[in-house]
Formats: sequence, structure tokens, C-alpha cells
Amino acid sequence: MSVSLRFCGAAQTVTGSCYLLRTDTGQILIDCGLFQGQKTLKELNYGDFPFRPADIDAVLLTHAHIDHSGLLPKLVSSGFDGKIFATRGTIDLCSWMLPDAGNIQEQEVLTLNRRNIARGRGEVTPIYTQADAVAALQYFQPVPYESWTDIIPGVRARYWNAGHLLGSASIEIEFAGQGSDGAPLRLLASGDVGPDAKLLQPDPKAPSGFDYVISEATYGDRIREATTEERRRERLAGEVREAAAARGAMLIPAFAVERTQELIVDLVGLMERGAIPAAPIFLDSPLAIHATEVFRAHAASLDGGSDVERLLSSPHLRFTETVDESKAIAKLTGFHIIIAASGMCDAGRIRHHLKRWLWNNRATVLLVGYQANGTLGRFLQDGVKAVRIQGEEIKVGARIRMIDDYSGHADGAEIARWIAARRPIGRGLFLSHGEEAAIAALAARVSERIVPAAKLFSPLLDDVYELTTPVPTSLDVARRRRLAPEAVTRLDWHNDMSGLLLDIHARIEQAADDRARGIIIRRLRRALEE
Repeated sequence: MSVSLRFCGAAQTVTGSCYLLRTDTGQILIDCGLFQGQKTLKELNYGDFPFRPADIDAVLLTHAHIDHSGLLPKLVSSGFDGKIFATRGTIDLCSWMLPDAGNIQEQEVLTLNRRNIARGRGEVTPIYTQADAVAALQYFQPVPYESWTDIIPGVRARYWNAGHLLGSASIEIEFAGQGSDGAPLRLLASGDVGPDAKLLQPDPKAPSGFDYVISEATYGDRIREATTEERRRERLAGEVREAAAARGAMLIPAFAVERTQELIVDLVGLMERGAIPAAPIFLDSPLAIHATEVFRAHAASLDGGSDVERLLSSPHLRFTETVDESKAIAKLTGFHIIIAASGMCDAGRIRHHLKRWLWNNRATVLLVGYQANGTLGRFLQDGVKAVRIQGEEIKVGARIRMIDDYSGHADGAEIARWIAARRPIGRGLFLSHGEEAAIAALAARVSERIVPAAKLFSPLLDDVYELTTPVPTSLDVARRRRLAPEAVTRLDWHNDMSGLLLDIHARIEQAADDRARGIIIRRLRRALEE
């Protein structure tokens, strides 16, 4: 039997997780995620898959986050007719998350097509619709943790709690007879690995002794300050007290699933203890509202149990599900907290709240999670002075703050310890699901000290490896690449154009008078004519 591995996503990027395993008996996908970030990367979502969906026999889904599950509806509508294996928690979350993603895509395309018509451009269609997402749910099949499940002939899988999210898993896969001396070939896909002492979730768990490990590297270049539950809450309390003193809104762009629920638990707890001023907490995301209901239903399986269920039902918490309810928040004055998706400010209601408040020095924007390269959240994190939202330039006057205690990802030291605990790793360690710098830093941390350098690989998008050889053999993929490697790792022309327009506006505004502004404009015109 031949076993090959193709990196269809998450290579040199933190989004679009998708790995294709080909064997003589069938083809399996690990994850099928949506690309996020810069437009060049997101355009991959609209193109053809780098495989025939009808040829895929099964999907092994690590967890519900959209960068891991978000293209499953497109996979189904394009011809996939197999099973999607996932834990019960993942299935319950996907039942809300995927239809929500389809609805967002329909609404965004509707807005885009209005602009395209006005500009004389052709209309576009959404990647998939809400109906496509609902149809995909029938293909899900629940699997328990720590029990073997037969996937296709000669291949079985076992799920281990990854400590990242409700239902998240690292997936152990065995290929019968393809290892040394007729033993199974053993592979472990990390999924996203949670940090030590994460709120709501247990520490990550997985066995040891593999031929191959595919490890995430999201925070491979970051080492967090050691924390405890009390330190985490005190840091959050400090940010809230400063925001309250400014008497404006505190905007928290939050990932709707898990991060939002963690924040609610801590915010409500701090208010109950009098550690921060009591204030309304608006959960302004239909998806986050439904996800909170899922967390309530699974409260018994979470760290904190009944107390989590109580805190998630607090009178301080106000759900704004409809558009009218969301718009009504804009009438508020004084200190209040708005938690709204998306966590990277790339879509959803948070963008409307940012347009309303971002210019105002009484407002606070608290970033609580990873901001991918090319996203609005990343630009705010990097300290830009102005941004463009829905074609409008907005000055950044609000306080931009970052707190990393709620991250769902292990940092560089934690992921290195997780890799070390998987030893021996006989043939190869693949570092994926991370930006170029993060992968390089994690590689430097584990090389030789944990894994021999010769067994360490940092694949590019669409790289293919044969796994049944004594060491992984790279296969020729030059003709198969959808993007040049530099197009994945660097900001694209869309980002450069937005930056240029902002710089032009800033320079013109700073000019001394109309004559100076006219000189700048004439120079720009001459440059365009060259």
C-alpha cells in the first residue's frame, strides 16, 4: 500500500486546515477549513479543491472552528458523499457554526454585488449557502474519545481530547501493515492544541510512539507569561477598570465559540465579586448566543460544571440576536461591554461597532485571540493610525489593548513539550498551521533537542509526501501549486493598496494648505502616467 500526505491547507498559514491522505483503499481528509486573512488567500475558497471531492471517502474533523470545518458544505455540494467523523461536542457546535457561516457568506456577497453592479462589474456567488451547510450536517457521524473507529479498509482512527475547544481532538490514525516489519504505520494529527490550565477544558492528551506527527505551530514564536486563574482574572479586571474610567464602550472582538464563553464566565464572576463595575454585557452575535446554549448543555463535561452554567445565565448578560437589537446598542452612552464576532474583525457585527467607536478616544478595543496576517484585527494590533472598513476610512483613536490569557493555543514552550511527549517519532515531524516566523521559531526550539533536524519538515501549501518510505519523500508538486509560496506568506497587493490609500489621505491632510495639497496630487498623477 502507498500512503501519501498532501498539505492542502494550513501550510505556512494558520487557516484553511486541510490534509489529504491517499492510500490504495481510499482517500481521507483531515479537516476541510476556510482560508482567512489576506484576499489572495481567501480567494482559494472560491476555486476548485486540489482533489476531486467525489473521490474522498471520509473526513476526520479535529474541531468545529471555521478554519478547520468551514469548507465542508462546499465539499458536500461539490460531490462528497462519505462520512464526516467528529466528536459529539464538535457536531453540536457545527450544527450552528456552519449554517451561520453560510448565512454570512450570502449576506457579504449580497453587499458586494450591490457595489459590483454600481461599478459595472460582474456578480459573484457565495462559496456556499446556508442551505448547503444544513445539507452537509447529515454526513456527520459521532465518535467517542479514546476508542478506535474503522474509517476505510485498512485504516482506523482514535480521537484524543486536545484541550482547545469543546469537542476538540488530536487524531491518531493507523494504516494496517504499512509500518516497519508489517506493523501499522502510525500518524498523529495534532489539530489545535490547548495551553496548560485552560479555562473550561482539560489539559491536552494523546499517546506516544508514532511514525509521523503533524503539529500545529500557531504560537511557535511566542512564550507567554506563566498564569493562574486568579492572575488571568486580575489582568482582565485591570483592562475593564481602565475602560470603565474612560466612560465609553469596551469592544471585544471575540471568537464566538469558547473564547466568548470563557470571557463571559470571568466577566460575570468579577462583577459578582465587585472587582469591576457592574455593566451590561451585550453578546451581539447570533452564533455566539447559540454556542453559549451548546456550552450550557455540555456544562457537566466542562471544568467548572454547574458554576459555568450559572454564570452563563447571568442577568448581566444580554443577548442581541436580531439586527434591530444590535443597532439599538448604538444608542447607549456610558460604559458598557460589547462582545461580537468575528474575533479577527474580518466580518460580522464587530465591524459595525468598530465604525461607531474606533475613532473615539473614550472607547477600548480588547483583542483576546490570534489575529491572522492581513486581517483588520492584525492591523489594529500592529498599531496602525487608520483603517478602512466597508470602504470608509476610520481614524484609530480608541485604546487598542491585547490580552493573551484566553488563547486557545499552546505557546512555543507548551507545544514543544507536547511534541516531546509524543516521542519516539520515528520518521518525521511536520510543522504546520502557523505563519513562517512561528514555524521557524518552533523548528529551532525542537530541532535536535527533541527531534533530529533530519526528521523535521516545514511544508509549503500543496506539498506532497510519500509516507511509506523510510523517511518522508517529497513528490513533485510544481504543477499542482495553487499559489506561489511567497503569496501565502506575505501581504498581498490588496493590503498594499489599502495602506497606500491611507498614506495618501494622511499626507494630504497634513499638508500646510490647498497649494501644498495640489502639489502632492499633481506628483501622484505624474507617477501614474510614467
